[in-house]
Amino acid sequence: MGGSLNANHLMFLGYGALWTIGLSLIGLLGGGIAGFIVALCRISPSRVVKLLSAGYVQLIQGTPLLVIMFLTYFGLPALGVTVSPLMAAGASLTIFVSAYLGEIWRGCFESVPKPQWEAAEGLALSRSQRMMKVILPQAIRIATPPTVGFMVQIIKNTSLASVVGFVELARSGQIINNSLFEPFLIYTIIAVIYFALCYPLSRFSHRLEMRGGPARIELEAA
Repeated sequence: MGGSLNANHLMFLGYGALWTIGLSLIGLLGGGIAGFIVALCRISPSRVVKLLSAGYVQLIQGTPLLVIMFLTYFGLPALGVTVSPLMAAGASLTIFVSAYLGEIWRGCFESVPKPQWEAAEGLALSRSQRMMKVILPQAIRIATPPTVGFMVQIIKNTSLASVVGFVELARSGQIINNSLFEPFLIYTIIAVIYFALCYPLSRFSHRLEMRGGPARIELEAA
């Protein structure tokens, strides 16, 4: 117990930061796939599908991520399903991200000017062809800035994975602090690492928004 911060501690924080990045990618990829399905369901012509997907979004957005992680890690074993901390954290983030990205992308689909939808329909394209060849390429341009911006929230939310025993950046800092009892120094370093991960994404998102402004005006004028 005690001592001072050394290279081994910094290396341990580095491993924690790598796991934070890895968990963020799991949440982004898994949540992105599920979120795309949610977005398609939200604009489905079927009223039942739209209502069910809207209910899913409202339920997940109204539930704290911390509670979702507790339910996944402690609830599933009660049903006979054993999950590791990584699986619990990854699944929880996937569920959480899917609801938010699904709603973001729904708005992006609906931001495509109505004449574009009508023109695609006038070409006698099927619904899937209209989506893939006409609507989706335009929606991607609109969706990229908010998606990149939301990645910042994913990175910061990975810190909640420590409650299920997953050792990411925040948890690694907690472990080191329990040994050294230097919370100000350790958590300052952690804050700097989070800033280094999040700030470039925030700036990149802002640049994409600035570039996307003229493109959106062109779409609306089309």
